[in-house]
This record gives sequence, structure tokens and C-alpha cells, in this order.
Amino acid sequence: MSDDSQKNLKGRGAQANPVNRYDKLHVELEHLEDVGLTEDDRPLLRTEFFTDFSRTIVNKNNSPDIPFTYSINPYRGCEHGCAYCYARPTHEYLGLSAGYDFESKIFVKLNAAELLRERFHEPSWEPDMVSVSGVTDCYQPAERKFKLTRQILEVMNEFKNPVGLITKNALITRDIDILQELAKDNLVATFISLTTLDDRLARDLEPRTSSPKARLNAVEQLAKAGVPVGVNLAPMIPGLNDHEMPALLKAAREAGAKYSGFTPVRLPSSVLPVFTDWLERVRPERAQKVLSAIKDIRGGKLNDANFGSRFEGEGPRAESMRAMYDLYAKKFGFNEMHIHLSRDKFKRPPKKGDQMTFF
Repeated sequence: MSDDSQKNLKGRGAQANPVNRYDKLHVELEHLEDVGLTEDDRPLLRTEFFTDFSRTIVNKNNSPDIPFTYSINPYRGCEHGCAYCYARPTHEYLGLSAGYDFESKIFVKLNAAELLRERFHEPSWEPDMVSVSGVTDCYQPAERKFKLTRQILEVMNEFKNPVGLITKNALITRDIDILQELAKDNLVATFISLTTLDDRLARDLEPRTSSPKARLNAVEQLAKAGVPVGVNLAPMIPGLNDHEMPALLKAAREAGAKYSGFTPVRLPSSVLPVFTDWLERVRPERAQKVLSAIKDIRGGKLNDANFGSRFEGEGPRAESMRAMYDLYAKKFGFNEMHIHLSRDKFKRPPKKGDQMTFF
């Protein structure tokens, strides 16, 4: 690690705010030394929360390589601060930066549960699995305060609509009581994202997520509670953590996970400068090797936005990663059964104020 690491914004993955590609005006602060200040004068970057006034909560997916049709994202932005997060560019639509704005300015959909309840009451809604979340993590630190994900699960249970959850935060265990209720009716599947077993790499790469040990403990608690649980090895970064796939799968299986998948790193648009800055700052001795390895699986580029290959990679190195995953997933007994959540238990409870009809 470089000597400058202690001068960075503590607990943040991004150390800068890249230019928003949609804005014509960009304001950049002067270097501290240019205005007579030192690193000790750097202001503390605190997380700010803003109300999101979205009028809908269920998003329909039209991408052919995403395995779900509907998703809910109760938060915009994510305080986890993962340097590689593919969702960072979504903050640019809000007039903000994909850098530390993304992880310090969090938009909260306070009426998420009520919007979901309204959607389920619409006659046009046909029961289908809803993924929570498809973009930012539904169990990020803000969830401790706002409890939006828990409220969403309560609505899912009220209507008996199937739900899938993916997170890298052990906070999911807080909701085991509701998850158990959903599991009894075959209405839920959970996935924990695993990136590394190396505590130091995890702290550097994903500064505000749960530790590897805590995530595996969450897998174990969910499995013991009878909640279907799997793991997603994501992202696998060639030259940095891809060699850990066998150990990650072994640890996950021992914890009780029955399902698994993996995804190579993606660096779309403004994610690229955030990640390369992180790599050159925190792992300078490996930076060029890792970037070259990423190009090996992305057709000579650092990112591939094409459907299909964006989640798989291409070329001999990508094929080798896939072969390694397939070998150890089979060895440890993953995916021997498929997940088929129930849709036939869906019901619409009476709305508040509805009159009862007697026959």
C-alpha cells in the first residue's frame, strides 16, 4: 500500500468525484496546498440522506442477459463504497458524480412499501419474482435506520409474492423472522455476494461492507433457519481475486449455501476512472498486471458493454475462469437443484377503507 493511504477519505472507496458526463459545468476544488491548507484540514466526508420522490417502485427489466424481470431498489447510491461498483454511473442521472457522491449522498425512497402495495393491488399485476435489489445494495448501512427493505418484505409476505434478495451485508440476518415466513411458502431466495476471504483486501476494496467472516456467518444463519441461500462470487477481478474462487466456494458450501454463480468485473463508463484510481493508489504494485488481465477477458478493452459477453467475458482467460468455477461448483455440490419460487399463493388483501361484501 502506498505511503499516501492514510491521507485518503477514511472509509470511502472513491477518493475523487469524476466529471459527470452529462453536465456542461464542472467545479473542481483547488489542491489543499494551493490555498495554504494541509491534509489535516481536509473536511470529513459525512453521509447525507435525501428523500427520493419516485412515484413507482417496481422496475421492469428489458435486458436479455439479466435473469429477472422485475426489481426494486429502495435506495439510490450506496454507502458500501465498493471501488468496482457498476451502479456508480446511475448517480450521474441525478446531476451528481459517480465518485464519492455515489457513496455519500444517498437517496431514500421512504414510501417504497406503500408504492409496492399499490402496485400489487393493480389488476394488471401478475405474480412474479421481484429482485431486491438489482442496482444498489438493499442492506447497505442506511437500512439500519430506514428499514425500507424490511417493510418491502412485509408487503411481499402480505401478498404472498415471491422475492429474491442479493446483498453483501450481514444485516440481512435481522430479517430472518420474515424470511422464514416467506420460505415456508416457497416465496424467497437469498444470495450473499462474496468477493474475497482476505480481510485486508475486503477493507480496501469494499470499505463499508460486512467482513468475509460476517458474510459467511450470514449464509450459515440463513441456511439453519431454512431460508434458501446461495452465493454470488462477484466481481471476480482477474489478477486480483479470481484465484480465490475454489476457496470461496468451499467456504460457502461449508456454511450451508446450495446455489452459486460468478461474474467477472465490469467497468462501465465512469466506474473505470474510480476503479483505476483505487488500483493505482491501493495496489500500485499490481495495477498494470490487473488492468492487462481485465483487457484479456474484454477483447483488449477495459470494458465490454455488449449483452451476453458483458457478464461472461471472452477469450482464453475468461474461458479459464469459467472452467475453474464450473469445476469447483460441481465438486462442492452447488446448483444440484434449481430455484422455482411459488406464484400460485399470491393474494390481494382488502385495501384500507374497502367495504366487506356479504352474500
